[in-house]
Amino acid sequence: MRFYLASTSPARLMTLRNAGVEPVVVPSEVDEDAILSSTNLAPRDTVELLARAKAEGVVSRDGATVDGVILGGDSMFEFDGEVYGKPHRPEVALERWKRMRGRSGTLHSGHWVIDHRGGQSHAAAGGVSSAVVTFADDIDDDELEAYISTREPLSVAGAFTIDSLGSAFITSVDGDPHAVVGLSVSLTRSLLRDLGIPWTAFWNR
Repeated sequence: MRFYLASTSPARLMTLRNAGVEPVVVPSEVDEDAILSSTNLAPRDTVELLARAKAEGVVSRDGATVDGVILGGDSMFEFDGEVYGKPHRPEVALERWKRMRGRSGTLHSGHWVIDHRGGQSHAAAGGVSSAVVTFADDIDDDELEAYISTREPLSVAGAFTIDSLGSAFITSVDGDPHAVVGLSVSLTRSLLRDLGIPWTAFWNR
């Protein structure tokens, strides 16, 4: 049975590989900005909506032949009542980090699974995994400049990673640590179980 990952995130891909699954990566072509501009949902509901759009986008792609299970995912970082997506620009990442050091925020990761075996959609299930992330209070400006100069934080939700260079600046995670990476293995297993599909059927590594 094939497992399709509707994401180009290296962290999501590595998480699946470490969990014994080698997925078929199918980039989603969803216009996230258009979806965000048309909704005013809470962060948890927003990430699930985007995850669903990404998974469904793979199904509806022209010329796509999908026979298996599709997983779409999206993440957002909630801090001080604001939602932080990808900063994209160094100055934005730096401003955020100066606010975040020594404090905590919540990373929400939305998941949407579609049973598309036989080339037809049979059922779907979605959910959100969240975790509170606390950052070190002794991060100096030189460290921030060095981190941002790597460009790693520019293309990730919240401007940080836990599975790469950003891990040095995180002191604790309260909740599912995989939620911070952007793909909760335990939640994915539960969603598949709800669809009557055993997680172990995808172990291929």
